[in-house]
Amino acid sequence: MRRDEEDAVEALAGFPSPAPDSARTIFPDSNRTESVARLQRDYHNLCLDKSQRVNPFISRRLQELYEEVTKGGEEGITLNITGNSRLAPVERVTGEDFWILSRVLKNCLYINGLDVRYNLLGDVGAYYSSKLIQKQLNLVYLNLMFNDIGPEGGEMIAKALHKNKTLKYLRMTGNKIENKGGMCFATMLQINSSLQKLDLGDCDLGMQSVIAFATVLTQNQAIKGINLNRPILYGEQEESTVHLGHMLKENHVLVELHLCKHGIKSFGMQQLCEALRLNSALRYLDVSCNQITRDGMMYLANVLKSNTTLEVIDLSFNRIENVGADYLSKTLTSHNRSLKALSVVSNNIEGEGLVALSAAVRTNPVFSNIYIWGNKFDEATCVAYSELIQMGHLKPEDTDVEPFTVDGHVHLAEVSHGLKKHYYWTPSIGEAHGHSANAGFALIPVGQHI
Repeated sequence: MRRDEEDAVEALAGFPSPAPDSARTIFPDSNRTESVARLQRDYHNLCLDKSQRVNPFISRRLQELYEEVTKGGEEGITLNITGNSRLAPVERVTGEDFWILSRVLKNCLYINGLDVRYNLLGDVGAYYSSKLIQKQLNLVYLNLMFNDIGPEGGEMIAKALHKNKTLKYLRMTGNKIENKGGMCFATMLQINSSLQKLDLGDCDLGMQSVIAFATVLTQNQAIKGINLNRPILYGEQEESTVHLGHMLKENHVLVELHLCKHGIKSFGMQQLCEALRLNSALRYLDVSCNQITRDGMMYLANVLKSNTTLEVIDLSFNRIENVGADYLSKTLTSHNRSLKALSVVSNNIEGEGLVALSAAVRTNPVFSNIYIWGNKFDEATCVAYSELIQMGHLKPEDTDVEPFTVDGHVHLAEVSHGLKKHYYWTPSIGEAHGHSANAGFALIPVGQHI
């Protein structure tokens, strides 16, 4: 886009056209600390130049970033301006605020990550995000989740990625870009060869865009992780799994695949499992929050007898019951030696099935993480998992239950551990990216950030 066109868009968005460069023009610094130190000052100066109100939240975050950098650490710097922070007063960032911030950041060579989740960027902010992607050539990670970005904003960001060769991980989670925006991102993946991880969960994608992603990923050789959670699918034919299954047969690069809330039942699970017989790359499969039953576990257990690449499977919030748990237990006990982590949270499994899974943990030296909360515990279950932990077969940080004894009887309490506990939020206190709460991403590290 030419400078005059860019000025026209800013005028339409309600912003004054950029003035000619003045004495306050921002130039890249050779020194990392000096460059970051200038950010807050440059932000205030540019707000003054453009008659834009200073957002105190942005100003404070820039000051905190400088303080962190002066303490030393890794070369890569991520600027966190998360609108859901509970530790300090927050004035959420608007599209107008982001206009100023993006102009300040585009010349800072040392910022390679930007997290502005849970703000109010909207499509105006999406426009300036697209400009930042084009001009900030050191940006590796960009988190825009839940920012009220619509189809038009999604289209602008997708088009900006056509020529970008540096961004590795983009989170668009929760922005309702719908089918139109989804198709633009699918088109982008035909052109972009550098993006490694893309999260389009909860974006109201339609069946057309899901099929488009499945088609494009048969050819794309760069994407290692993709999240297509909760598309808006009509009908009961599970058509999306047919196309995704074909993609898995052809794709030998994809490592991480999230398919939550796709309405997957036994037929859909059969399609995916048949594809996994031919796939030698996928290591993390997330099919939580679907309608998978014991029949689906029969297909999965059979494929796990021969598949040697799958390491993490998330089956949370399905309905596999005792029979499904028994299918998995027999395979993990006798055949499979590659699966490391399994989540069967809230699957209507009773004591018999849970005890069978505990036997798999005890006999399989590779199977190290299991998450079982939300099922029907009996005393045998409580004793079995207590013994696993006491004997060292199961580390306390690798499960979501903790045994305790009352009046001589063993019970299990829930602890905040899991495969992706901090997917939507991060804790106010403690480690945000800790292994125990985000074991799936720790075991299968795809991208710099979760």
